[in-house]
Amino acid sequence: MIDYSPLIDRWQEGDLAPWARALPGRIEQGLSQKRYGDLERWLAALDSLPDIDVASVQLDSPRVGASSNQPLPADLSTSLREALMGLHPWRKGPFELFGVHIDTEWRSDWKWERLLPGLDPLPGRRVLDVGCGSGYHCWRMLGAGAREVIGIDPTPLFVVQFWALQKYLQQAAAWVLPLGIEQVPPKLRAFDSVFSMGVLYHRRSPMDHLLELRDCLRPGGQLVLETLVIEGGPGAVLVPEGRYARMGNVWFLPSCDTLLGWLRKTGFADARVVDVGNTSTAEQRTTEWMTFHSLANFLDPDDSSKTIEGYTAPRRAVITARAPGNWEPAD
Repeated sequence: MIDYSPLIDRWQEGDLAPWARALPGRIEQGLSQKRYGDLERWLAALDSLPDIDVASVQLDSPRVGASSNQPLPADLSTSLREALMGLHPWRKGPFELFGVHIDTEWRSDWKWERLLPGLDPLPGRRVLDVGCGSGYHCWRMLGAGAREVIGIDPTPLFVVQFWALQKYLQQAAAWVLPLGIEQVPPKLRAFDSVFSMGVLYHRRSPMDHLLELRDCLRPGGQLVLETLVIEGGPGAVLVPEGRYARMGNVWFLPSCDTLLGWLRKTGFADARVVDVGNTSTAEQRTTEWMTFHSLANFLDPDDSSKTIEGYTAPRRAVITARAPGNWEPAD
């Protein structure tokens, strides 16, 4: 069920040709059963998904999904649910497939609503979503009119989840590739919009990440950046000494003013804050589709304004900026 050949064939001509030539080897590495011991089990779950006639697809509603003309028989619904549960944990969503509600850890639809006021219109644009997970926001971008949406994520489980959804959503313009931004050719400059959400604070060098994002964009293209921030003025940055909210790979949490300065320093223009606010335990929480610890377990039980380590609780900002030059739509 996992077949990237139509995408690679489509990219043989044009500004994405350099990436097309590298993709077969990158995909093989990203979905290597030798590297990822659970991949065989996830692929078996993918293969066990039942065939269901799709009557309609929903890409522009909070629960991205597909529906049929009539309710599924109980045994078919159970088979579908069990196959999807075989891909636990589900982090980003929500989704609904034929009456089966995948209640993911994150209410990613809330983040989408916060992004919307700052977005350049997406119709006709080619979009890159860095660290996309199972592709929830990719589907929403497509539903908002994007011409082509490419998600990248190095976690093979999330890639398999995307293909499980794709079995029913059947969108030839949406893809999730099993790789990180390091596997995108340098200075590609092929995307009209680039999203990086929940990635910057995991990067040891945030400046390098911003440069990577800039070099994916066509001249004048839009960056949409969502990341953890702290309160403070220019120059304020938190570098956690150990873990932050029990995450070991958190490196830099800037203030909004500091982040705006980083964007200017790396060559972006028109940087502005679209939204900023604290993450709530209603937006990120444990569900039956993600049964591990979540935000409530990462906060001080006696003071929810602090993490378990004593830092300020997660606060997230949405910031947009523009790559240098004048934008013209991709061919």
